[in-house]
Amino acid sequence: MNRTDVLETDAPRDVVGLRELASRHALLPLRLFLGVTFVYAGIDKLTDPAFLSASGDGSIGDMMRGVRDTSAIPGLVDLSLNSPVGFAVALAIGEILVGLGALAGLLTRVAAVGGALIALSLWLTVSWAVTPYYYGNDLAYLFCWVPLVMAGAPYWSLDALIRRRRRATD
Repeated sequence: MNRTDVLETDAPRDVVGLRELASRHALLPLRLFLGVTFVYAGIDKLTDPAFLSASGDGSIGDMMRGVRDTSAIPGLVDLSLNSPVGFAVALAIGEILVGLGALAGLLTRVAAVGGALIALSLWLTVSWAVTPYYYGNDLAYLFCWVPLVMAGAPYWSLDALIRRRRRATD
């Protein structure tokens, strides 16, 4: 018998059940937060005419030109500057798709990889020069996606529903 077994047998049955339920659903709040945040970020970009411009105050073009020389990968910024509006639309659609995947729990690991890649690319470009580093939120978002890449969405998800239906037909 290990220490965990001793502690759990000493605890009332309802407490053990709550702990088990909480550990089973521990990633759900993170999944909901990331899903809502990414959907909102994508919609916000698509509905902001200033952002969807190659130049001008608040434009994607000006923002990317402003971070070009301080980014970790200036070539990636240069690539976005070839078509700043196209890049902005692709980024926004990517954020919406990633967010919807996380919210629905559909292809959750794929969505989480997409979210992590978006966060990584933004960290290496837009927020690379933020000091101290922990003021930049893109690095935190990157690491928030990692548990979902590893675990997916085993509960309250379309992935789980599909898995259960496949098992039932096998």
